[in-house]
Order: sequence, then C-alpha cells, then structure tokens
Amino acid sequence: MSAVTKLPQNSRICILRLSAIGDVCHAAALVNRIRTTRPDIRITWIIGKIEYQLMKGLEGVEFIIYDKKTGRQGMKAIREQFKAVRFDALFIMQIALRANLLSRAIRAAVRLGFDKKRSKEGHSLFINKRIAPQRHPHVLEGFMAFADAVGIPPVPTPAWALPLSDQDYAKGLQLANERQYAVISPAASKAERNWHADGYAAVANYLAKRGLAVILCGGPGPLDRQIGDAIIAAGAPVSHDLIGQTSLKELAGVLASARLVIAPDTGPAHMATCVGTAVIGLYAHSNPRRTGPYNNLDNVVSAYDYHIKQQTGKDWQQLPWGSRAKGESLMTTITPEQVYAAIDKLLPPDSIE
Repeated sequence: MSAVTKLPQNSRICILRLSAIGDVCHAAALVNRIRTTRPDIRITWIIGKIEYQLMKGLEGVEFIIYDKKTGRQGMKAIREQFKAVRFDALFIMQIALRANLLSRAIRAAVRLGFDKKRSKEGHSLFINKRIAPQRHPHVLEGFMAFADAVGIPPVPTPAWALPLSDQDYAKGLQLANERQYAVISPAASKAERNWHADGYAAVANYLAKRGLAVILCGGPGPLDRQIGDAIIAAGAPVSHDLIGQTSLKELAGVLASARLVIAPDTGPAHMATCVGTAVIGLYAHSNPRRTGPYNNLDNVVSAYDYHIKQQTGKDWQQLPWGSRAKGESLMTTITPEQVYAAIDKLLPPDSIE
C-alpha cells in the first residue's frame, strides 16, 4: 500500500471512530488540527450514540450517529444515506470488527487505516492505504498519523475545542465560587481497573487537608454508583456527590473548573485534558505511555511496568506495543502515598488560596 498524496483543496473526509469517550477526545484533537490548518476540508464523523452527546456541536463537523444496537440495519441506513457520496478519504480509526464492517457503507477513494502491526480483526481487508508505522505512540499520536498521511500540516501541540456552552460550564463555576475543589472520578468501565475505596478515601482526606473541597463525578452506571458509595462509606469528606447527576457536557464543565482530577483509565481523565485541567491518572493494566492523560503523562501513578515484567519476564519496551497486564487486584499495589506525592507535585503547598 503506497503513501497517500496531499488532499486537494475542498476535499471531503469521513472519520470513523465510534467509541469510547477517551478515544473520541483524542479524535477531537485531530479534528481541531484539520480545522485549524485546512479549514477548506469538509469533515463528516461517524460516531457512537453516547460519544455524540459530548461532541455534539463541534464546529465544522457533520456527525452521523451509529447506535451499535441497530446492528446491520444501522449500517444499511448509513450506506443508503451516503450512496451518492464519494469521499476523498475515509479515516478508519477503529480496528474493531464492527467498525470495519461499518466502513463498507462509505465510498471513498482513499480508505486509510492503521499500519500492519496494529491491524486486527480483519482491518487490512477494509483499507487501501496505511498510516506510517510508529514506535510507542500514544493513542492520540496514532490518530494524528492519519493527518500526516494525507499531508495535513502539523500543529505545534495538540489542542481541543470541546463544544461546551455557558450552561455546561455553569455548575463547575458555581462550585468553584464556593471553594476550590478537586474531582475524583473513580470508576473505569471495568472493575479491575478501579482503585479501592479506602485508597480514594485516604486521598480525599489528604486533599481536604490541603484546603480543597472533594467532588465525586461519574456516569449513571451501577459500577460508578457502587464505588462512589464505598468511598463515602470509607470516610471520604465528599462535598458534592455528582455521580450520575450530570450530562457529559456538564461533567466536562465541572472538570474544567477543578484544580485537578484523579481518575483511573477512564473517559473523564481525557475529558479533563481536553478542558485544560491537570490529571493524576492511576494505571496498572495498560501502559499509560499509550493511554494516559496526554498532557500529564509525567504525573501518572502507575504499577504497569512492575506487573507487566512480573507476568512476562520482560520490560515493556520488549513487548508488543499495547500489551496489557492481567489480574483483578493489580491496582491494589498503588499506595495513597504515591498519589499524595503526585498531588504535591501538581499543587505546591502555596498554590491553594
């Protein structure tokens, strides 16, 4: 598959990235790069139903929502909608089989996908061009390689432009007017990626001693509620429990007014990055160099290197990029003291009014 030439003026591209929240945040940085350096390009983005609730209103983007529950019927509807359209390029930025199959609904001269090492679930069968191979890229950098491949000029640093209204910011501004605060967003999509309630409670008490109010945030799912209740039961001095009480955009607004956010490998960590808030990410299963909060990779508290070497006998540099450590209790090896040190690094003693 040969290299792709620069896209001509007034090209149309289609981005296919359905999920998850963190990944669509990374994709938003790509969109911002295109809009900044090539405003002539028209962008269509096929996105998941939930993820659209965060990206709705993103300037210069036509969104097409795909609800995975609609299966092949949903794919057929998208094919029908675009049967008369031929895009200059389709960025297939998700290797899951569902996304690969959905890509067949879109006609495009260039069907750009990942390099061979990252191609799985039949991905190679649905593309005719590849991005350049990269050594140890963050997910965001992997997405930026799609722009590189079609000659879209680079930007000095990634930037985001989440489409948030004054109403979306209002709750966070109200809370910040009451008292400076930190957010703990404790729940990842899988329970094994969560830290334990006692650890979160200890950190909450440390934040309170540092003069910050502590706010819990998260989605409406039962796992979020379960760990939130356990943190409160463990004695955390929580000022406001907002788990399940905000929309995605309102959550982004709350994160925007926080002094810092503490979270495991979960969407709100990347949402916080999008709105410019410092993040302390907690990691054990995945390599934070690949999936951590992009602007705060030096502030993660990670047990990944230790566990992946214990399980494989190799350092992470010797393993396929993206290798995961396995186990239900890996996160317990993170200590509150490690998180305290990360807090002190981001918020020196005299930085809280």
